[in-house]
Amino acid sequence: MRTPSRRRPPRATLALAAAGTLLAPLLSGCWTGAGGAGSGGDSLNVLMVNNPQMTDLQKLTAAHFTKDTGIKVNFTVLPENDVRDKISQDFANQAGQYDVATLSNYEIPIYARNGWLREMDSYVAEDPGYDERDILAPMRESLTADDGRLYGQPFYGESSFLMYRKDVFAKAGLTMPERPTWTQVAELAAKADGAEPGMKGICLRGLPGWGEVMAPLTTVVNTFGGTWFDQDWKARLDSPEFGKAVKFYVDLVREHGESGAAQSGFAECLNNMTQGKVAMWYDATSAAGSLEAANSPVKGDMGYAPAPVERTRTSGWLYTWAWGIQKASRNTDKAWQFVSWASGKEYEQLVGEEIGWSNVPAGKRASTYANAAYRAEASAFQERTKEAIEGARPHDPGVQPRPAPGIQFVGIPEFTDLGTKVSQEISAAIAGRQSVESALKKAQRLAERISEEYEGR
Repeated sequence: MRTPSRRRPPRATLALAAAGTLLAPLLSGCWTGAGGAGSGGDSLNVLMVNNPQMTDLQKLTAAHFTKDTGIKVNFTVLPENDVRDKISQDFANQAGQYDVATLSNYEIPIYARNGWLREMDSYVAEDPGYDERDILAPMRESLTADDGRLYGQPFYGESSFLMYRKDVFAKAGLTMPERPTWTQVAELAAKADGAEPGMKGICLRGLPGWGEVMAPLTTVVNTFGGTWFDQDWKARLDSPEFGKAVKFYVDLVREHGESGAAQSGFAECLNNMTQGKVAMWYDATSAAGSLEAANSPVKGDMGYAPAPVERTRTSGWLYTWAWGIQKASRNTDKAWQFVSWASGKEYEQLVGEEIGWSNVPAGKRASTYANAAYRAEASAFQERTKEAIEGARPHDPGVQPRPAPGIQFVGIPEFTDLGTKVSQEISAAIAGRQSVESALKKAQRLAERISEEYEGR
């Protein structure tokens, strides 16, 4: 173990530093919150990301939840980066302006550790109709903090899998293995490259961002035997396994991937897939709903296979947009009523009947996958999605013990900054502006700064 060159600060100081790292981009300027002026009485303030499932919720709330409970819900809906910033400001300051917010399984354990969230076990115990045991186990576990208590309820969940054009494979005489390895995927990408005019073999994210290129790439690192940090917090981005995984990913997307890969994220790959520009795509299971939508040009032509592996049994990630209740809220009981409704079985039924079963915020409840109407609408991918989520291993995603949970991220506050900076180096390698070796040398130095704070803890 490498010894830091300076005396390690007390653990309490480290905790504050970690929170500060998470919030540094937000608190470096003047915060203009409401100074504690939040909701009250029969009113709730909810801050959420502007994903389609959330906008459906916004449309249905007044006519159903408010009508039944008398509780008015004031929504603030923002793009992902903006909503994360605003949530961090309000919850870190415990300003109480927002009662409920959408948080992921990355933030919830960190926020709970910092005392920013209201625990939910007591509400679950008094609300048997909510049926907590129906929530898929990986989702429950990912929203449980170090103290063993729940601090979030999932609105929808996802893992990752491999999507491919069945019709293109059939014409080219290609067969997708039942459980493909990355080696097999690379071979298929080479053969599918050019199968149709202008078609590339595969789409993989290359866009900088800890939640963009680093999400799929980290699952590849895991299954190739690499890890960001070993169990003693030693940075391992310079390990042979990490290097092999990154070189494989970069080479694959450069040789057989989409054009402009260094600027391609989820949205760009979705467009490439629907427009027939790629034969395969490895990404979030939630993408399948768009690919199988009524207006999708590739509806019915898609096949779905598990996330490719090399040395691990599974490699799919685990992610959920979930509801968290701010501890400073003056309306926590009514906030739970909203959370219970928005994440409950009845809400899914409501979406299916009023908007369409393909729009159901799935990926969180076992009962969803037993619902005949949902199964019929999502028959092409629903079993694969459920299998991927249930097979996700956030506490054991690789071949060695880890010091923090997470599959496509490391569950520490500093990862937002570290992951983003490393992603910029990887993206530069995908763009051909530097070698993988050069990118990882810089990335290792960045990770070693985190090691200095965490080693020996």
